Amino acid sequence: MRIILFSGKGGVGKTTISAATGYRLSQLGYRTIVVSLDPAHSLADAFDIPESERFSAKGLPIEINDKLSIQEIDIQEEIDRYWGDVYRFLELLFNTTGLDEVLAEELAILPGMEEVTSLLYVNKYYREKEYDVLILDLPPTGESLRFVSMPTVLKWYMKKIFKTERLVMKVARPVVSRLSDVPLPDESYFKALENFYEKLKGVDEILIDPDVTSVRLVANPEKMVLKESQRAFMYFNLFGVNVDGVIVNKVIPPDAGDCSYLRSWIEIQKRYLEEIEGFFSPVPVFRVPLLEEEVCGLERLEIMSDIIYRDRDPSEVFFREKPYEIVHEEGEYRIKLRAPFVKKENLSLLKGEDEIVVRVGNFKSHILLPRKLRDLEPVGAKVENGYIIVRLAQSPTP
Repeated sequence: MRIILFSGKGGVGKTTISAATGYRLSQLGYRTIVVSLDPAHSLADAFDIPESERFSAKGLPIEINDKLSIQEIDIQEEIDRYWGDVYRFLELLFNTTGLDEVLAEELAILPGMEEVTSLLYVNKYYREKEYDVLILDLPPTGESLRFVSMPTVLKWYMKKIFKTERLVMKVARPVVSRLSDVPLPDESYFKALENFYEKLKGVDEILIDPDVTSVRLVANPEKMVLKESQRAFMYFNLFGVNVDGVIVNKVIPPDAGDCSYLRSWIEIQKRYLEEIEGFFSPVPVFRVPLLEEEVCGLERLEIMSDIIYRDRDPSEVFFREKPYEIVHEEGEYRIKLRAPFVKKENLSLLKGEDEIVVRVGNFKSHILLPRKLRDLEPVGAKVENGYIIVRLAQSPTP
């Protein structure tokens, strides 16, 4: 089974491109499901599905054709399916503090519930093999990163905290209940968490398997979008999730018109398009022009999919290697940048505000630094076994 995640800043066109990709795959004969994780669902709108049909689905798959289904996760429905005892305890806890009943119900839906619920479906569809391809239309970048990090966080919690917390509550509950009216989680709460975790086992390995899972970043040729895409690219690399493509959407064609307004935008986008090629190389970049009409319905989705993939199969893994990684070796941080056939001659390093630019002849790469490393400076570099290795250290105090 192939799993393809579409991520990017809100409004760049992730949902439309997810829908177009899913439709193209169904035409090629793949059993495909497109799942929307974004709370502001618009996947059904891309397929022009009536509101009544969306509502009656209650968060379950809707069939588009005999090879394609779509699903918009409904967290309220998923609470009844998976979160019952956990949700009821949280609701009771918030209600005990004096909050309005409706507000307590809303607050009981904690951040991360939607992401974890979505991971359940990833594991379910992967194990059951009902589909050949699973496409995930991720929420905006921040929530997307939480989605891929959640399995690691849950594994740590279950191994390090869960058993101790369960034991402490078992001992403390009878004593505390006599001294305070504040509710404590009962055994059903912990049992629900345990059952939940059992259903998630193995999903972390699925997400970091480059033969199974790929992220495709969707961006527009604009400064703020480009910066956020760079950060997403860095974090997906740090989490070990393979990024196999960047899709640049809403590119104004050079022949769009002669008015000064359009010419100005074309020049701005041209500059950012050149930067995008340098920022994400060697990951392939796909350009999608700004179309004359909104992409809504199967006919327009087919047109968009033809523009993106041309004669390529969207289920293909377009790129399979880490462009770079940040490691901690011999007491210092190092950037290992994949650069086969590069020699050390004319190697130069430039430190920006939050990135390091590595240049060797015509080869140029921008590496965005995590917050923890932004105060470090490049203090040396070498070429070894097809990698440029950049050493980072604190700059000497003047």
